[in-house]
Amino acid sequence: QVQLVESGGGLVQAGGSRGLSCTASGRTLNNYAMGWFRQAPGKEREFVAAISALGVSIYYADSVKGRFTISRVNAKNTVYLQMNSLNFEDTAVYYCAVGLRASAMATNAGADYWGKGTLVTVST
Repeated sequence: QVQLVESGGGLVQAGGSRGLSCTASGRTLNNYAMGWFRQAPGKEREFVAAISALGVSIYYADSVKGRFTISRVNAKNTVYLQMNSLNFEDTAVYYCAVGLRASAMATNAGADYWGKGTLVTVST
């Protein structure tokens, strides 16, 4: 079983930056893709970013391209999401996810394991 714990959420002003991290335990994830999804109030969960097992393939939702950067350190079983130029529409609970393929995550096909989420609130 894989446990995912996100951290880094909080309140940030519009135009600001925030970094999220997610550390996995229970299994080495060198052969798994990792990613981030988010769910805004009253909306369905949506794909944000995903990175393949070795970091070769990276995918972003159009809404975050050029502003968010996903990365991972396999030695730490950790995936990161650096968020810049945040706006009100980025307010959401951000979920870390693990799956077999980053490309599948990018089509919002879901993932095999999920964290409990961390709330990011962008104030105007």
